[in-house]
Amino acid sequence: MLSWSTIEFKDKLSQQKELQNALSAIKWGTDYLIKAHTSPDVLYGEIGDPNSDHPCWMRPEDMTTPRTSYKLDRQHPGSDLVAETAAALAAASIAFQSVDKKYSSTMLLHATQLFDFADTHRGKYSDSITPAREIYSSSGFE
Repeated sequence: MLSWSTIEFKDKLSQQKELQNALSAIKWGTDYLIKAHTSPDVLYGEIGDPNSDHPCWMRPEDMTTPRTSYKLDRQHPGSDLVAETAAALAAASIAFQSVDKKYSSTMLLHATQLFDFADTHRGKYSDSITPAREIYSSSGFE
């Protein structure tokens, strides 16, 4: 949403000297997504543990509970999560297109690879990241 708002209201954000703040906020998230996409057919995902996370109301930075990462790949597909990540990176690439072409191209490359991965190796993320079934089960992707 922030990427689309930045695209739509770029001139207004620029007039108010807030464009760089918006782009910085987008980049914080997209840097994470790029790091989670380690090869064309691999994306790492995470899910909070309902038993330890949900009763805890504190800053994530202060939490000491384990943070397990799960690998989505050809054998463990997650088309819904992978395609949503592709969409986020594609939108962000548009937001950065006129201000940082290199970063925009990097995001577009990741978005394209992720979309191809999601489309070619279909499956719900909650079938591959099994702890998600309890409370964050996918409703589908088709």
